[in-house]
Amino acid sequence: MEIIEYREEYKEDCKDLLVELEEYIVSIDEDKLDQVGKDYREKMLDNDLEELRNNNGKCFIAVENNKAIGLIMGCLRKWEESDYLDYKCPKTGKITELIVTSKTRSNGVGKELMKYMETYLKELGCEYITIEVFAYNDSAKNFYNNRGYHPRMVDLIKKVEDNNE
Repeated sequence: MEIIEYREEYKEDCKDLLVELEEYIVSIDEDKLDQVGKDYREKMLDNDLEELRNNNGKCFIAVENNKAIGLIMGCLRKWEESDYLDYKCPKTGKITELIVTSKTRSNGVGKELMKYMETYLKELGCEYITIEVFAYNDSAKNFYNNRGYHPRMVDLIKKVEDNNE
């Protein structure tokens, strides 16, 4: 296995990886709010790559036997002017996607991809790195916790019922 920067020749593999991740998220979504929309496969990768282009980001892919088996995307976080009112806003990187195909998971691919992205974001001068993790994705939370990540903000959700309680 080797880790390389994103190349167009792996575009279809990367689309497949993103779909695999989203299908997994849909399968564990207890609220049943996530979906794989009809245009997801064709548009999501391009949307992600555009975010990287606009925010000094990179996509690294793990390749084995001429096939992408994992990917990670990360970029600089942009702060809004209002963020500075109540936060120090250190230079922060954010990991926007991490997926390793289920066929090769638990073989260290995710760890290697994380090392590459953390090194890249550190080279940009980032003091912190953030990643959003789906609340129901316990395996991902454990993976990141084992690498020194911890919760900072937590979103809570409640379905509004049609009753007077």
